[in-house]
Amino acid sequence: MAGKAHDQQPKYQRIADVLRAAIESGTYRPGDRLPGENDLMETHQVARMTARQALGLLQSEGIAEARKGAGVFVREFRPIRRRGIQRLSRQRWGSGLSIWATEIDNRELVVDRIAVAEAPVPDPVAPLLGLEPGTPVWVRRRRFVLDGKPVLASTSYLPADLVAGSRITQPDTGPGGTYARLAELGAAPVHFQEQVRARMPTKDEADHLALAAGMPVVLICRTAFAADRRAVEVNSMVLDAGSYVLEYDFDA
Repeated sequence: MAGKAHDQQPKYQRIADVLRAAIESGTYRPGDRLPGENDLMETHQVARMTARQALGLLQSEGIAEARKGAGVFVREFRPIRRRGIQRLSRQRWGSGLSIWATEIDNRELVVDRIAVAEAPVPDPVAPLLGLEPGTPVWVRRRRFVLDGKPVLASTSYLPADLVAGSRITQPDTGPGGTYARLAELGAAPVHFQEQVRARMPTKDEADHLALAAGMPVVLICRTAFAADRRAVEVNSMVLDAGSYVLEYDFDA
């Protein structure tokens, strides 16, 4: 029965199944070049479009990646293990460490784009911060690039009356980042709430993160609260789903 169902699949899916099995068995390892369109056409006696669709399917699944002028290669998956609880520990940012410190090992992480400006709070963010629409906030937009690949676009919103004149309004917030500076202002985060969902990216998001065709994004919206329960930051993040493992470690 299963064999009959397989025979009814489009040819490009069957070719993709063969290649996927070869990758899973180790015949093709991370970084190896997969057979090109001409090779697949000859081996499977199919048209170029069918061969192209088979390779495209593997790319859309995040298994393979195209390199301009070189072909399609097995994607090396070295995930960022985003430890959703430990990374926000006050012990970490309070001692001047980046919340990324334990997630990237010895890999190269840079913030290659950053913009900081005062602006009216966006309508969807206003209730999260407990503000009236149009109230001034400071907005920090950053793009994080790991090993030369964009992996995260982050936009933070902070009440202007709280952070005006502080280092938070500068591109470089200093050791420990925004949370350490909030602590200096007497508004140290003591509680966080994160909402997580996934969807396909907009065109702008796909371009900004240099996403492969068909790659989804993970959206995380984090609100940080001070001891008086005031919301002191909303951070809206767009993650390349193919670059992350979301890890949560907590006691029962």
